Amino acid sequence: MIPFEKAWPYDVIMGDLYVSSCPFCGADNVLLPVRPAELQDIQDGMKRLLVFPCCRNKVTIVDADRDYLLTDRVLRKALR
Repeated sequence: MIPFEKAWPYDVIMGDLYVSSCPFCGADNVLLPVRPAELQDIQDGMKRLLVFPCCRNKVTIVDADRDYLLTDRVLRKALR
């Protein structure tokens, strides 16, 4: 089971990856410095450092699917 508290949703818009809001500073519509072509490498097991350009916080992307990026850090409170 994927730990939901370590996952963050993303969208691909016109060949760029966006998150609707930053999990750290709350900035809206953040363009990520990750290309959609890199998602296949991440799904195949390659880890990728992601630095949010809005606040410079860092996470390591360890996996991805069509909707979520799975990171090594807790990005939201666990639902209980």
